Amino acid sequence: MRPEIVSGERQPEASARVEPPEVSIVIPVFDEAGGLRALHDRLEAVLARLDRMVEVVYVNDGSTDGSLGELLVLHARDPRVTVVTLARNAGQHAAVLAGFATARGEIIVTLDADLQNPPEEIPRLLAAIDAGYDVVGTQREGRADPLLRRVISAGVSRLASLSVGVPMRDCGSMLRAYRRSVVDEVLRVAERALFIPALAAWVAQRPTEIAIAHEPRTVGRSRYSPLRFMRLGFDLVTGFSLVPIQLVSVVGLVVAVLGIAFGFFLFVRRLIVGPESEGVFTLFAILFVFLGILIFAVGLVGEYVGRIYLEVRRRPPYVVRAVYRAGEGPGCASS
Repeated sequence: MRPEIVSGERQPEASARVEPPEVSIVIPVFDEAGGLRALHDRLEAVLARLDRMVEVVYVNDGSTDGSLGELLVLHARDPRVTVVTLARNAGQHAAVLAGFATARGEIIVTLDADLQNPPEEIPRLLAAIDAGYDVVGTQREGRADPLLRRVISAGVSRLASLSVGVPMRDCGSMLRAYRRSVVDEVLRVAERALFIPALAAWVAQRPTEIAIAHEPRTVGRSRYSPLRFMRLGFDLVTGFSLVPIQLVSVVGLVVAVLGIAFGFFLFVRRLIVGPESEGVFTLFAILFVFLGILIFAVGLVGEYVGRIYLEVRRRPPYVVRAVYRAGEGPGCASS
Protein backbone atom coordinates (compact mmCIF):
# COMPACT_ATOMS: atom_id res chain seq x y z
CA MET A 1 0.00 0.00 0.00
CA ARG A 2 1.40 3.38 -0.97
CA PRO A 3 1.55 5.52 2.21
CA GLU A 4 -0.14 8.90 2.20
CA ILE A 5 1.79 11.88 3.51
CA VAL A 6 -0.07 13.59 6.34
CA SER A 7 0.71 16.24 8.93
CA GLY A 8 0.10 14.05 11.94
CA GLU A 9 -3.40 14.78 13.27
CA ARG A 10 -4.94 12.06 15.43
CA GLN A 11 -7.42 9.90 13.56
CA PRO A 12 -9.77 8.10 15.95
CA GLU A 13 -11.35 6.04 13.18
CA ALA A 14 -8.02 4.31 12.54
CA SER A 15 -7.44 3.58 16.21
CA ALA A 16 -10.86 1.97 16.52
CA ARG A 17 -9.75 -1.11 14.55
CA VAL A 18 -8.47 -2.86 17.67
CA GLU A 19 -8.98 -2.48 21.40
CA PRO A 20 -6.85 0.47 22.52
CA PRO A 21 -4.01 -0.23 24.95
CA GLU A 22 -3.88 1.22 28.42
CA VAL A 23 -0.30 2.46 28.07
CA SER A 24 1.58 3.82 25.06
CA ILE A 25 5.36 4.19 25.17
CA VAL A 26 6.61 6.80 22.67
CA ILE A 27 10.28 6.63 21.68
CA PRO A 28 11.81 9.15 19.22
CA VAL A 29 14.67 7.63 17.21
CA PHE A 30 17.35 9.46 15.26
CA ASP A 31 20.40 7.46 14.10
CA GLU A 32 20.25 4.95 16.97
CA ALA A 33 20.49 1.73 14.92
CA GLY A 34 23.27 0.28 17.06
CA GLY A 35 21.26 0.25 20.28
CA LEU A 36 17.65 -0.37 19.25
CA ARG A 37 17.61 -4.14 19.78
CA ALA A 38 19.20 -3.81 23.23
CA LEU A 39 16.65 -1.12 24.09
CA HIS A 40 13.72 -3.27 22.99
CA ASP A 41 15.04 -6.35 24.81
CA ARG A 42 15.13 -4.41 28.07
CA LEU A 43 11.76 -2.85 27.32
CA GLU A 44 10.20 -6.29 26.69
CA ALA A 45 11.45 -7.46 30.10
CA VAL A 46 9.77 -4.45 31.73
CA LEU A 47 6.49 -4.93 29.83
CA ALA A 48 6.38 -8.58 30.86
CA ARG A 49 6.05 -7.45 34.48
CA LEU A 50 3.25 -4.97 33.77
CA ASP A 51 -0.32 -6.18 34.11
CA ARG A 52 -1.49 -3.78 31.40
CA MET A 53 -2.07 -3.68 27.68
CA VAL A 54 0.86 -1.76 26.19
CA GLU A 55 1.87 -0.49 22.77
CA VAL A 56 5.32 0.80 21.86
CA VAL A 57 5.43 3.65 19.32
CA TYR A 58 8.84 4.21 17.75
CA VAL A 59 9.13 7.46 15.76
CA ASN A 60 11.88 7.35 13.14
CA ASP A 61 12.91 11.01 12.94
CA GLY A 62 14.54 10.97 9.51
CA SER A 63 17.36 8.59 10.48
CA THR A 64 20.07 7.92 7.92
CA ASP A 65 21.92 5.02 9.57
CA GLY A 66 19.56 2.09 9.08
CA SER A 67 17.41 2.74 12.15
CA LEU A 68 14.22 2.29 10.10
CA GLY A 69 15.27 -1.20 9.05
CA GLU A 70 15.94 -2.13 12.68
CA LEU A 71 12.56 -0.73 13.71
CA LEU A 72 10.75 -2.73 11.05
CA VAL A 73 12.46 -5.88 12.34
CA LEU A 74 11.12 -5.08 15.82
CA HIS A 75 7.69 -4.37 14.32
CA ALA A 76 7.65 -7.80 12.65
CA ARG A 77 8.86 -9.51 15.83
CA ASP A 78 6.66 -7.82 18.43
CA PRO A 79 2.92 -7.25 17.73
CA ARG A 80 2.90 -4.39 20.24
CA VAL A 81 5.24 -2.23 18.13
CA THR A 82 4.07 0.63 15.94
CA VAL A 83 6.62 2.45 13.77
CA VAL A 84 6.04 6.03 12.63
CA THR A 85 8.49 7.28 10.01
CA LEU A 86 8.81 11.01 9.35
CA ALA A 87 9.62 12.48 5.96
CA ARG A 88 12.63 14.36 7.32
CA ASN A 89 14.41 15.09 10.57
CA ALA A 90 12.03 17.34 12.51
CA GLY A 91 13.74 17.32 15.91
CA GLN A 92 13.20 15.37 19.10
CA HIS A 93 10.17 17.25 20.39
CA ALA A 94 8.38 17.27 17.03
CA ALA A 95 8.99 13.51 16.84
CA VAL A 96 7.45 13.09 20.28
CA LEU A 97 4.47 15.10 19.10
CA ALA A 98 4.09 12.73 16.12
CA GLY A 99 4.16 9.84 18.57
CA PHE A 100 1.48 11.51 20.68
CA ALA A 101 -0.72 11.85 17.60
CA THR A 102 -0.35 8.11 16.86
CA ALA A 103 -0.49 6.71 20.41
CA ARG A 104 -3.82 5.30 21.57
CA GLY A 105 -3.21 4.66 25.28
CA GLU A 106 -4.80 6.48 28.21
CA ILE A 107 -1.31 6.88 29.68
CA ILE A 108 1.58 7.93 27.46
CA VAL A 109 5.20 7.43 28.50
CA THR A 110 8.06 9.05 26.59
CA LEU A 111 11.53 7.51 26.55
CA ASP A 112 14.79 8.28 24.78
CA ALA A 113 16.29 5.58 22.56
CA ASP A 114 19.85 5.95 23.91
CA LEU A 115 19.24 3.91 27.11
CA GLN A 116 20.57 6.68 29.36
CA ASN A 117 17.14 6.73 31.02
CA PRO A 118 16.57 3.09 32.08
CA PRO A 119 13.28 1.55 30.87
CA GLU A 120 13.18 -0.24 34.22
CA GLU A 121 11.99 3.04 35.78
CA ILE A 122 8.71 3.01 33.80
CA PRO A 123 6.67 1.14 36.49
CA ARG A 124 7.48 3.92 38.98
CA LEU A 125 6.10 6.55 36.60
CA LEU A 126 2.92 4.51 36.09
CA ALA A 127 2.54 4.21 39.87
CA ALA A 128 2.72 8.00 40.19
CA ILE A 129 0.05 8.40 37.48
CA ASP A 130 -2.11 5.87 39.34
CA ALA A 131 -1.66 7.98 42.48
CA GLY A 132 -3.56 10.82 40.79
CA TYR A 133 -0.93 12.95 39.04
CA ASP A 134 -1.53 13.88 35.41
CA VAL A 135 2.11 14.59 34.48
CA VAL A 136 5.10 12.80 35.99
CA GLY A 137 8.50 14.28 35.21
CA THR A 138 11.84 12.85 36.27
CA GLN A 139 15.06 14.19 37.74
CA ARG A 140 18.20 12.32 36.73
CA GLU A 141 20.35 11.44 39.76
CA GLY A 142 24.09 10.91 39.34
CA ARG A 143 23.98 12.09 35.73
CA ALA A 144 26.56 10.38 33.53
CA ASP A 145 27.12 13.49 31.39
CA PRO A 146 30.01 15.99 31.09
CA LEU A 147 30.02 18.92 33.53
CA LEU A 148 29.35 21.55 30.84
CA ARG A 149 26.30 19.63 29.61
CA ARG A 150 24.93 19.37 33.15
CA VAL A 151 25.45 23.09 33.79
CA ILE A 152 23.72 24.10 30.54
CA SER A 153 20.88 21.66 31.22
CA ALA A 154 20.39 23.13 34.70
CA GLY A 155 20.19 26.61 33.17
CA VAL A 156 17.60 25.50 30.63
CA SER A 157 15.55 23.85 33.38
CA ARG A 158 15.64 27.08 35.38
CA LEU A 159 14.48 29.02 32.33
CA ALA A 160 11.64 26.53 31.82
CA SER A 161 10.52 26.91 35.44
CA LEU A 162 10.50 30.70 35.22
CA SER A 163 8.77 30.74 31.82
CA VAL A 164 6.03 28.25 32.65
CA GLY A 165 5.60 29.14 36.32
CA VAL A 166 5.87 25.49 37.41
CA PRO A 167 8.93 24.11 39.26
CA MET A 168 10.90 21.86 36.86
CA ARG A 169 14.20 20.58 38.23
CA ASP A 170 15.19 18.59 35.13
CA CYS A 171 13.17 19.42 32.04
CA GLY A 172 15.80 17.75 29.82
CA SER A 173 14.88 14.25 30.96
CA MET A 174 12.65 12.65 28.33
CA LEU A 175 11.48 9.80 30.58
CA ARG A 176 8.05 11.18 31.47
CA ALA A 177 4.45 10.02 31.81
CA TYR A 178 1.28 11.86 30.79
CA ARG A 179 -2.43 11.28 31.05
CA ARG A 180 -4.36 11.25 27.78
CA SER A 181 -6.15 14.51 28.69
CA VAL A 182 -2.80 16.31 28.94
CA VAL A 183 -1.53 14.82 25.67
CA ASP A 184 -4.69 15.87 23.84
CA GLU A 185 -4.29 19.40 25.16
CA VAL A 186 -0.62 19.50 24.14
CA LEU A 187 -1.61 18.39 20.63
CA ARG A 188 -4.19 21.17 20.53
CA VAL A 189 -1.89 24.00 21.66
CA ALA A 190 1.42 22.77 20.23
CA GLU A 191 3.26 25.52 18.38
CA ARG A 192 6.05 25.71 15.84
CA ALA A 193 8.71 26.00 18.55
CA LEU A 194 8.11 22.82 20.52
CA PHE A 195 9.17 21.93 24.03
CA ILE A 196 6.94 19.10 25.22
CA PRO A 197 7.85 19.04 28.96
CA ALA A 198 7.15 22.77 29.31
CA LEU A 199 3.92 22.59 27.29
CA ALA A 200 2.70 19.66 29.38
CA ALA A 201 3.59 21.36 32.67
CA TRP A 202 1.77 24.47 31.45
CA VAL A 203 -1.52 22.62 30.83
CA ALA A 204 -1.27 20.08 33.68
CA GLN A 205 -3.33 20.36 36.87
CA ARG A 206 -1.27 18.00 39.07
CA PRO A 207 2.34 17.69 37.87
CA THR A 208 5.08 16.04 39.90
CA GLU A 209 8.67 14.85 39.55
CA ILE A 210 10.44 11.73 40.78
CA ALA A 211 14.13 10.88 40.95
CA ILE A 212 15.42 8.23 38.55
CA ALA A 213 18.73 6.59 37.71
CA HIS A 214 20.86 7.73 34.79
CA GLU A 215 23.27 5.62 32.76
CA PRO A 216 26.17 6.54 30.46
CA ARG A 217 25.57 6.41 26.71
CA THR A 218 27.18 3.27 25.24
CA VAL A 219 26.18 3.61 21.57
CA GLY A 220 26.13 6.69 19.34
CA ARG A 221 26.48 10.29 20.49
CA SER A 222 24.26 13.06 21.78
CA ARG A 223 22.82 15.50 19.20
CA TYR A 224 22.38 18.29 21.76
CA SER A 225 25.28 20.68 21.22
CA PRO A 226 25.69 23.95 23.20
CA LEU A 227 24.21 25.78 20.18
CA ARG A 228 21.08 23.61 20.25
CA PHE A 229 20.75 24.20 23.99
CA MET A 230 20.97 27.96 23.33
CA ARG A 231 18.23 27.71 20.68
CA LEU A 232 16.14 25.71 23.14
CA GLY A 233 16.59 28.45 25.72
CA PHE A 234 15.40 31.08 23.24
CA ASP A 235 12.39 28.92 22.39
CA LEU A 236 11.51 28.70 26.07
CA VAL A 237 11.80 32.39 26.94
CA THR A 238 9.99 33.56 23.81
CA GLY A 239 7.42 30.79 23.65
CA PHE A 240 5.85 31.10 27.09
CA SER A 241 6.33 34.66 28.28
CA LEU A 242 6.57 38.31 27.24
CA VAL A 243 8.78 39.09 30.25
CA PRO A 244 12.08 39.08 28.27
CA ILE A 245 10.95 41.75 25.82
CA GLN A 246 9.40 43.74 28.66
CA LEU A 247 12.71 43.57 30.56
CA VAL A 248 14.52 44.81 27.46
CA SER A 249 12.14 47.77 27.35
CA VAL A 250 12.87 48.55 30.99
CA VAL A 251 16.63 48.24 30.39
CA GLY A 252 16.32 50.54 27.38
CA LEU A 253 14.51 53.14 29.49
CA VAL A 254 17.14 52.94 32.24
CA VAL A 255 19.97 53.21 29.71
CA ALA A 256 18.31 56.25 28.12
CA VAL A 257 17.99 57.98 31.51
CA LEU A 258 21.61 57.16 32.41
CA GLY A 259 22.74 58.43 29.01
CA ILE A 260 20.96 61.75 29.52
CA ALA A 261 22.39 62.07 33.02
CA PHE A 262 25.89 61.25 31.81
CA GLY A 263 25.59 63.74 28.94
CA PHE A 264 24.52 66.45 31.39
CA PHE A 265 27.49 65.57 33.62
CA LEU A 266 29.91 65.86 30.70
CA PHE A 267 28.38 69.21 29.68
CA VAL A 268 28.79 70.65 33.19
CA ARG A 269 32.32 69.21 33.43
CA ARG A 270 33.27 70.86 30.12
CA LEU A 271 32.04 74.23 31.42
CA ILE A 272 34.09 73.87 34.60
CA VAL A 273 37.25 72.03 33.48
CA GLY A 274 37.28 72.83 29.80
CA PRO A 275 37.76 70.50 26.80
CA GLU A 276 39.77 67.30 27.42
CA SER A 277 40.56 64.15 25.47
CA GLU A 278 41.62 61.75 28.26
CA GLY A 279 38.15 60.26 28.64
CA VAL A 280 37.62 59.34 24.99
CA PHE A 281 38.36 55.65 25.56
CA THR A 282 35.95 55.55 28.48
CA LEU A 283 33.29 56.96 26.20
CA PHE A 284 34.06 54.28 23.60
CA ALA A 285 33.73 51.54 26.24
CA ILE A 286 30.37 52.92 27.38
CA LEU A 287 29.27 53.19 23.74
CA PHE A 288 30.13 49.54 23.09
CA VAL A 289 28.12 48.46 26.15
CA PHE A 290 25.09 50.39 24.95
CA LEU A 291 25.58 49.04 21.43
CA GLY A 292 25.68 45.48 22.76
CA ILE A 293 22.43 46.03 24.65
CA LEU A 294 20.85 47.46 21.49
CA ILE A 295 21.94 44.49 19.33
CA PHE A 296 20.64 42.05 21.93
CA ALA A 297 17.31 43.89 22.05
CA VAL A 298 17.00 43.76 18.26
CA GLY A 299 17.80 40.04 18.29
CA LEU A 300 15.19 39.36 20.96
CA VAL A 301 12.54 41.28 19.02
CA GLY A 302 13.58 39.26 15.97
CA GLU A 303 12.93 36.02 17.89
CA TYR A 304 9.36 37.09 18.59
CA VAL A 305 8.82 38.29 15.02
CA GLY A 306 10.24 35.00 13.72
CA ARG A 307 7.81 33.03 15.86
CA ILE A 308 4.93 35.10 14.46
CA TYR A 309 6.17 34.44 10.92
CA LEU A 310 6.35 30.68 11.51
CA GLU A 311 2.87 30.65 13.00
CA VAL A 312 1.41 32.65 10.11
CA ARG A 313 2.79 30.16 7.56
CA ARG A 314 0.93 27.36 9.38
CA ARG A 315 3.34 24.69 8.20
CA PRO A 316 3.19 21.49 10.28
CA PRO A 317 6.21 20.85 12.53
CA TYR A 318 6.54 17.34 11.06
CA VAL A 319 5.26 15.26 8.15
CA VAL A 320 4.48 11.57 8.54
CA ARG A 321 5.62 9.46 5.60
CA ALA A 322 4.18 6.14 6.83
CA VAL A 323 2.83 4.39 9.91
CA TYR A 324 3.39 0.67 10.47
CA ARG A 325 0.75 -0.10 13.07
CA ALA A 326 0.93 -2.69 15.82
CA GLY A 327 -0.47 -6.04 14.74
CA GLU A 328 -0.12 -5.36 11.00
CA GLY A 329 2.41 -6.86 8.63
CA PRO A 330 5.55 -4.87 7.82
CA GLY A 331 4.28 -4.17 4.32
CA CYS A 332 0.97 -2.70 5.48
CA ALA A 333 1.93 0.92 5.99
CA SER A 334 -0.90 3.30 6.75
CA SER A 335 -1.31 6.96 7.55
